[in-house]
Order: sequence, then structure tokens, then C-alpha cells
Amino acid sequence: MIRFVRLVVLTCIFAGSVSAQPLTNSKHSDARDPFHPIQRWLPTPGVYRTASGAPGPMYWQQRADYDIDITLDDSQRSLSGDCQITYHNDSPHTLTYVWFQLDQNRFNKASAAVQGLTAPSLSGKSPFASVQALLAQQAFDGGYKIGSVSLIDSANGSSAEDSKELTYLVVDTMMRVDLPKPLAPGDSVTIGISYRYNIIDAKVIRGRGGYEHFDEDDNTIYEIAQWFPRVAAYTDYTGWQHDQFLGRGEFTLELGDYKVDITVPDDMVVTATGTLSNPNDVLKEEWIERLDSIHDSKKPTFIVTPEEAKANETARSKGAAKSKKGKSKKATKPQGTKTWSFDAKNVRDFAWAASRKFIWDAMPVKVGDRTVTAMSFYPNEAEPLWSKYSTESIAHTLEVYGQYTFDYPYEVAISVNGPVHGMEYPMICFNGPRPEDDGTYSKATKYALISVIIHEVGHNFFPMIVNSDERQWTWMDEGLNTFLQYLAEQEWEEDYPSNRGPAEKIVPYMRGGNQRPIMTGSDEILQFGNNAYGKPATALNILRETVLGRERFDFAFREYCRRWKFKRPTPADFFRTMQDASGTNLDWFWRGWFYSTEHVDIAIDSVELFVISSGDPDEEREEIRRKEDTKEDTPSDERNQDLRRRVDWQPGLKDFYNSPDYDVHKVEESDRKAYRKFLDRLDEDELALLKRTTQFYVIKFVNRGGLVMPIPLRVHYADNTQENIMLPAEIWRYNSREIKKLLLTEKEIVRLEIDPKREIADTDTANNHWPPKLEPTRFKLFKSEKKKNAMQKARGAKDDSDDEDADEDSEDESKEKESQGKSKDEDGKDSGDASGDQDDDVKDVAEKSDAEKTDVSEMDSEAAADEEVEDAPSAKSKGKSKRAGKRKRKGKAAKATEGSDE
Repeated sequence: MIRFVRLVVLTCIFAGSVSAQPLTNSKHSDARDPFHPIQRWLPTPGVYRTASGAPGPMYWQQRADYDIDITLDDSQRSLSGDCQITYHNDSPHTLTYVWFQLDQNRFNKASAAVQGLTAPSLSGKSPFASVQALLAQQAFDGGYKIGSVSLIDSANGSSAEDSKELTYLVVDTMMRVDLPKPLAPGDSVTIGISYRYNIIDAKVIRGRGGYEHFDEDDNTIYEIAQWFPRVAAYTDYTGWQHDQFLGRGEFTLELGDYKVDITVPDDMVVTATGTLSNPNDVLKEEWIERLDSIHDSKKPTFIVTPEEAKANETARSKGAAKSKKGKSKKATKPQGTKTWSFDAKNVRDFAWAASRKFIWDAMPVKVGDRTVTAMSFYPNEAEPLWSKYSTESIAHTLEVYGQYTFDYPYEVAISVNGPVHGMEYPMICFNGPRPEDDGTYSKATKYALISVIIHEVGHNFFPMIVNSDERQWTWMDEGLNTFLQYLAEQEWEEDYPSNRGPAEKIVPYMRGGNQRPIMTGSDEILQFGNNAYGKPATALNILRETVLGRERFDFAFREYCRRWKFKRPTPADFFRTMQDASGTNLDWFWRGWFYSTEHVDIAIDSVELFVISSGDPDEEREEIRRKEDTKEDTPSDERNQDLRRRVDWQPGLKDFYNSPDYDVHKVEESDRKAYRKFLDRLDEDELALLKRTTQFYVIKFVNRGGLVMPIPLRVHYADNTQENIMLPAEIWRYNSREIKKLLLTEKEIVRLEIDPKREIADTDTANNHWPPKLEPTRFKLFKSEKKKNAMQKARGAKDDSDDEDADEDSEDESKEKESQGKSKDEDGKDSGDASGDQDDDVKDVAEKSDAEKTDVSEMDSEAAADEEVEDAPSAKSKGKSKRAGKRKRKGKAAKATEGSDE
């Protein structure tokens, strides 16, 4: 019996230590208790991670070095090669197997990513591109074809031919490789994997890498990512991170050194993560000379000029025309190949791009005491937008992010234009916005390009260097990066049209439904863009501007970045570091913004006025008389004036109390004597206090949204002056539902206003005023016109309704086009595509309100919700790359995917 009791007690204690549910308090009127500490929700500090949020004295993380030899088959649009991975076990654990990520397996028809899709809405109209994508996904032969997995005796210099075959098991997008003997702490093992896979057409099947084909010149842009078996992360907080890749949670990888040889047709230009180690073998002499001459340049310089790129693609198209006569869409077999060799140190991934169409420009960027080369690669179809803004945007990002984090540590930073609209990898990113066919571009397209490049280059800091786990906590890289993107955008130009960061931008989402907390796993998030990007970015901006102030926030944020540079932080490390370095308890903030779906709605419920009474009986009685004399008669009083009263015709009923000598408010001499005696007992300070005319205003605030926040209050006085007061969030600590605040002033208050600068994301401004303020809502007038019936139309009659119907059809077609052009709406949902995973931040520059976007996202199908695209660009940004009448993309679906976004 004793044993049973002990077991129950221990079980309860353990369960309590890991519970993440809010602690309720039934004996407090505010059972939610939002100021209850969150420490019980966070991992217990120890030798790996400290209570201050810094890495502990025994912190460890694994490491993996890669030696890859890959060949691009341009005719078959496939990759094949060999990858040797040297895995270093720096953990204190002995490992008997190693898990690898096989991300390309998500494009296999049998994958969980494909089979886990719910049905899209097929009622009414369906966009061509959506249906084309569904059909293409079913027909595409996707996924890795593993040739061999073997143990390489790297210590003895054994070749791959002498290697020992290893047992392995493929589990959807993961592969377990069993080791012939346990890998002890401190030891390493080299595993060789040979493989091939088919590259997706990224204009039809959405992905984080793929190709874009240009029919008119028979050329292709390849953006290659997640293209080799990558070691899964093994961590102190979760062990092997081998959650299946469903398209949304992207990165959880180990840092290491890369040596990569990329063999491509000899007329292609290649760019990649890392530095080119054999420029003399692959670059033309004039390109090398131009690269060497840019060191003192203040603006981008062409390395491969537009004319050279055009000549390269034209030579290709002429040769293709002779051999194919325009009948085949497959590329012709190249005359020869070149191998481009790249080295990258201390990176956690590797991506590359190749094409005959690339223009290449570059400029130096001063970063601390080093110089980084910013470079852009893009086709002539991207001009003049890209040469004007791409490389400058890279330089701007490195400079601004460095102010708030640390100096960019790599030698290059690269932006590539192609089919992927926004995706990041170490030192290189893929971005999609292009101008119109005539070279013009909209305002939305311009800022979409600048914003997506800032965002994707910014991902070098989060999560490529501050190596967070997006499989679990998307916000740790997307949210932090979106916050810094906002700061960088504001340093680009005055009134930059940022769509995320300011508190008021998140209001429609916060007041809406269909939400989960920020602290939700990547694959389970609802409204991906708002949850993982917008809300955390807004929260950090509010924390910086309103809660902590810039000085404390910037110091703490920089400390977090410094502590976890090239290390793997968790949310607890971020929360604890921000509190530790700012000297502020922020449990209430993390609890409300990151662990709940409550919103901000603070209302002024009532205002009371109190003044000090002097106690003088003559003054008090006179004030009573004044109030009674000025009090208006009630209707009964007015109508009873002419009543015949009994005491008037029976005067004997009157007595002293009916006589003029009786005054209910008469001051007796004894009252005056008592008052003088009271004054005699007061000292000078007390007498002065008694004479003060200070007004005591008691304001009752009600928290209708549930999220506790500071209260920015503007007080307007009768003398036409005003005062801004910031009531700290701690004012809610005893009761988060309603509180009263006392304001003492010598002046009369005539008006009060909550959050006048729109800094706390208050979702209902109508209740922010005292006295209440009415804001008119405008309505429009219209005139109805009689429409022709069907018989009248059949006889040839025509009225305005015919034009209206035509307009309606045109509008439907426009909307269809728009839905194709979007890679993802505000909810992060891929609109009907079979798969999706590109960035969605650029789209926010499009000229559409957040409220509208939220409504659209809630109407999308469940199928779309399961297929997220990360940070897809806006409308006009990505779609306008087609050259109507000049070039046709492969397949009609590609046409349909172009067009205007939100």
C-alpha cells in the first residue's frame, strides 16, 4: 500500500513538471492567472542549457562533413552522383544507427506528403494550373533512387570500390542507416551514398527547388535544393529529429564543411553555397578580370553582361532549332561538360543554381573588418528590375542585420531569379519577382522583390547560423527573421510599405478564428503566414517599442544571437536570454503571445471624479443647496405644482418643520466650533493638503480580449493640453479581467484615449475612448436598372445587364488567373497545387488589406491547408515574368500560374 501511494505521488509530480497546460486557480476570481510563471513549462536547466538562456558548460551538438560529386543531366532533367558523409558523434551517447533526410521522397506518389493531402474544392470553377499540378504530381516519377549505401574507411583512405555495404531502411522521407559497430562518443564514421532523382518542373509542381523551362530559346534555369541525403539532427532536447517532411517544416540540420563538385553542360553558369575553388577552369578570362576589379566599387558591376547572357541562350536556341525543328521540349544533348568545384565551411546545408541564361552582377559589402561579395544571377527576363535592386538589397540586408545580431561570417551572399519564388539556403537564396514583358513593373512588384530578398538573405542569420529547429518551432527562424526584415525595410526608405511588423497589421488575424498558438508544431499550424511570420514578428516589435524599449531589447536580442551563433537554441533559450539580458520578467508576455490565442481588447468602462473636501460646514451646506437648486424638477414635480394640499386648508396641521425658521441645511455654531477645533489639530502640511484642489480620477479598464498588455493612455485636458501615460502590464497582475487606475491632476480631464499610436494591436478601437467616440461608416447609393428577360435577349434586345454579365465573366477569369499566380495566401495555403513549399512574405507587399487576406485564407480548402508554401511572393512579383507572345513556358499550366497576385 505504501509503495502504491509513493508511485502515485511521484507520477503526479512528474506529470506536473512536463505539463504545458495553463495552471488554473479556482480560488481566485481570475482563474487563468496569466502572471503565473512559465518556468514549469520550460525544460529544466542543466549542464547543456542554463537558466540564463546561455549554452551550458557541457553543451554539445553533432557535426557532419560532406564530399559530393553530382552531375546534372540536362536532357533528362535529373541529378545523379555520390555523397560521402563524415558524421562526428560529439554527443555523450553511443549511436548504433544514423538517420538521413530524403526530402525529394515527398514527390513520390506514395509519400505521406502526397497521400496526406485532403481534397481541394472542385465545385464551380477550377484553375487550370491547380488541376495540371494534381495530374502532374500523379504522373511524376519522384523521389530518390538509392544505388548503394556503404561504409567508407576514410582513415585508411579506402576507395568507394573497397567500401562495405550497409543495411538501410527507407521510411518515407527518412532513411535509417545501421552501423556495423556502435559509434562511441568522440568517434566519427564516413558513409557513402550513391543516388539519382528526377528534378521537378517547379512551374507545375511547387517545390523548394526545381527547374523552369523557356520554350522560345529551349533554355532552362535550375534551382537545386534539398538535393542530397542529409544527416538528420540529433539533439539533447529531442534525440533524432526524424519527423517526416510534409513540405512545411524545413530545416533541422547539422553544421559541417562541404566540398562539392557540380558537373553541368559546359555552356552553363553555376552559382552555389560557398566559394568557387576552380575559377580558372570554368570562368571566362574576362569574367575573372571583372570579378577582380570590383573591390572598390560602390554599386553592382556586371560579371556576365546581359548581352553575353543573351548570346549564350541564343546560341543554344539556334543549335536546338537545327536539331529539333521545334518538335521536342527536351533539351538537346550538350557538346561537353564542365565541373564547378565549391568549398563551404561551417554551413548546415548546400544549394546551387545553373543556367545558360544567367546575367551575373556583384559588388563588395563592408562587414565589420571583412569584405563580403554580394552577387545576383538572373535572366534577361528579369531586367531591368534585378540589376537595379537585387544586389543592393543583399548589401542592405547584411549591413542592417549586422547591427542587430552579428557580422555576417561568410565570403559571399547570393540571390538567384528562377522558378522558386522565395527560398533560403546558406549564402544563396532563390527569389521570383520579375517585371512585365515591356520591362515596366508595378509598385507592388518592386517592393515584393526588395522584401523577399531581404527576407531570404536574412535567413542566413536565422536559421542558417543561429541554428534553430524549424521542424518544431517555425517561428524561431521565420518570426525572428520577419521582425528583422521589418527593421531593414524601414531603413531602406521612408514610408516603406511593410506588411508585417507594425502592431496594427496583425489586428485582423488576432480578432479572427481558426488559430493555434505560436508554440505549435510546423505541420499543425493553422494560417501559416500569420502564425509563424506575422504574429511573432509583431510580438517582438511590440516588445521592443512598448514593453522593453529599444535599448534594453536590442541589447538582449543581440546577446541571444551572440550566445547561439552556430549553435542550436530552443524557445526556452530565447525566452530566458531575453529576460536575463533585459532584466525584466516577461513570463506574462511569452505566455500570452506565444502560448495562447487570446487577443488585445482593452476598454474604458467608466470614469469617476473625486475631490478633497475641506470639511468646512458652511461650504459643504452651501454646495448641497447649490446642487438642489440646480436640480431639474421631475415630471411628477412639475405636474404636482397645482395640487390642492391638505395642510393648505387645514393650517393646524403645520408645525415647526413647516415654518420658514426650519432649514435642514442650517449650519449650527457647534458645527463651526468643531471644525475650528479640527483645524487646530492640523500641522502646516496637513492644512496645505486640505486646501488642495487636486482632482482624483478613477478609471476602470476592462480586458475583453484576454491578452494582458501595457496600456498606452492619452489624457486630454480642458486647457487643450494632453499627456501620454504608459501603464505597465503589471497593472493587471492581481486581476487580468478588470482594474482601476487613479490619476491625480490639477487640471480637468475632458477626454481619454487608449492606444492612440496603435502600438499594442488592440482589436476594437471603438471602446478605447471616454467619452465614447462615434466614427461614421460610409455607405454608397446606387440605382437599380431593369434587366432584359431571356425572351427579350433572344430577340436581339440588349441592355446594360449584358455588359454586366460580360464584366462578371471577365472578373471571374481575372480571379482565376489571380489564384493561379498566388503561390500561397495569407494562410500559407497553396491554392490548389499538389504540393507547395516556397516563401510567402513577398506577397504581403501586394495591395490588399490584411482583413481581406484573412477572409480569403479561411475560405480555402483543407487540401490547400495541408500543402504549405513558405514565403511566396506577391502577385505581381512573381507572375509577371512571362514574355507574352515572345516565349511560352512549358505546358499551359505554366501560363496559368503566371498572372497577378493579391
